[in-house]
Amino acid sequence: MHLLRLALASLANRRFTALLTVFAIALSVCLLLAVERVRTEARASFASTISGTDLIVGARSGSVNLLLYSVFRIGNATNNIRWDSFEAIAQDKRVKWAIPLSLGDSHKGYRVMGTSPAYFEHYRYGRGRSLALAEGKPFSDLFEVVLGAEVAEALTYRLGDRIVLAHGVSTVSLVQHDDKPFTVVGILERTGTPVDRTLHISLAGMEALHVDWQNGVPSRGAGKVSAEQARAMDLQPKAITAFLLGLNSKIATFALQRQINEYRGEPLLAVLPGVALQELWSLMGTAEKALFVVSLFVVLTGLIGMLTAILTSLNERRREMAILRSVGARPWHIGSLLVLEAFSLALAGAALGLGLLYLGIGLSQGYVQASYGLYLPLALPSPYEWTLLGAILSAALLMGAVPAWRAYRQSLADGLSIRL
Repeated sequence: MHLLRLALASLANRRFTALLTVFAIALSVCLLLAVERVRTEARASFASTISGTDLIVGARSGSVNLLLYSVFRIGNATNNIRWDSFEAIAQDKRVKWAIPLSLGDSHKGYRVMGTSPAYFEHYRYGRGRSLALAEGKPFSDLFEVVLGAEVAEALTYRLGDRIVLAHGVSTVSLVQHDDKPFTVVGILERTGTPVDRTLHISLAGMEALHVDWQNGVPSRGAGKVSAEQARAMDLQPKAITAFLLGLNSKIATFALQRQINEYRGEPLLAVLPGVALQELWSLMGTAEKALFVVSLFVVLTGLIGMLTAILTSLNERRREMAILRSVGARPWHIGSLLVLEAFSLALAGAALGLGLLYLGIGLSQGYVQASYGLYLPLALPSPYEWTLLGAILSAALLMGAVPAWRAYRQSLADGLSIRL
């Protein structure tokens, strides 16, 4: 206790340098823990981009490719699925609900997805959260569209606005479906998922856009079909891009997956969303680890700054050490004093870093959740975070041993004869 009081008094005597060192360590600790929290929550949010769905079914390709275009709206399907194949699987007694998805068009760089009302009823994200409308209602008419939150915000659309969809998925498209405009009837609440970047229309609406197309080219003249003419036509889709399945029992998942993968009508692929998400996340694991390593180096830089500050002051404090030796302090007392100083600086920095972390989370929690769909909880440090803090304090003790060893080796005569 005497040594601790002496160490704190010594730091108080050098308060300006000590405070700068504590602040540097605090910033590095705060950055490390913030990166760890964001990394953990980002992984949890990524894994829960889609939840409550037991199987994703598409044309046979790769599981990651199927996940990318059906859930993240990235890329394109290798082939479509016949509507009769979808109906046959959806009518299986093990299937509780089925959501058809039809992709292919876009609007100013945002993907357009044709689906059924079951999408708004059964689609889940996060920890089982359902889709909710911030304004308006789901589509019910042939030419109605429901916008994701990001689409509405970025393009400043409001209810009642009329928009024209484009053929293909390019940001700039030369082929517009300007003869069949859609009316905005709903805007979804922000989810932090690809839903925010999607325009949702009915499957019949998607068919109506292409009812007068032949071989990927719009018809001209007499072959062209107006919007009113399209309403009187049979717009049952002939093919869709993919579909989502929810089952009555989780036990039947693998059996139905195997049955779909061996479907004789056409080559299909059924994947478990969780497994495909983990496979996709593993592909991005390098960037995740790189970010964590950078944070560790920032903490190491803060600790090296502490070591530099102690070593720099050590030569100026040799007279102080000599006086302590002259009044009975043993060499190990001097060494312990410097180790305690290093530990006190690191402990104060870690405590201040935690305080800065919670302050930052408290101030930005709502904004981060609304803008990026990440929920950063104001919770106590996790066991892993406690481990990181313990490792930082242990590293501080090891670094404090360097000046302690130097002070231990200095002799009483050397301290008393120091030149000014």
